[in-house]
Amino acid sequence: MYAIGDRIVHPLHGAGLVEKIVRQKTGGVLRDYYAVNLPGNGMTMMIPVDAAERIGMRPVMSAGEADRVLALFSEKEQHITANWSLRYKENLNRIKSGNPDEVARVIRILTRCDYEKGLSGGERKMLNNARLILISEIALAKDMPFQEIDAQITDVMQKNYFIPEK
Repeated sequence: MYAIGDRIVHPLHGAGLVEKIVRQKTGGVLRDYYAVNLPGNGMTMMIPVDAAERIGMRPVMSAGEADRVLALFSEKEQHITANWSLRYKENLNRIKSGNPDEVARVIRILTRCDYEKGLSGGERKMLNNARLILISEIALAKDMPFQEIDAQITDVMQKNYFIPEK
């Protein structure tokens, strides 16, 4: 069980702080919920306490782990599935896993695809969501502003893939 003030990650929405634990009656059932503030997207989310583990909620990584994940952006993605619908499904499963390494891989794959041939609207949305999820966690882990982590990743990706600055 998490406590007020704990830093957690929801695999599909990113990192946030447990602001409070509230008891609410929903559908005639009284349940406890974590009220989690997600600073990356400015919303507060209610997560049932008894479902937190099942949905993959976990503590935010350490600052050292965040540095290791940031270093992954220096690697070039070698294998990218050519079929966009299969690639979309693979990337969605990577994001759902909640594994920061896999989310970083999605960002690398989609950034490379965007540079080489552009992204569909769905893949562009997925790229933006993956960045939000990972950057929000790294920002909390390192106690740094979201924008600073975003700029670091963008800088490394531009150098790695020789992407011209916009």
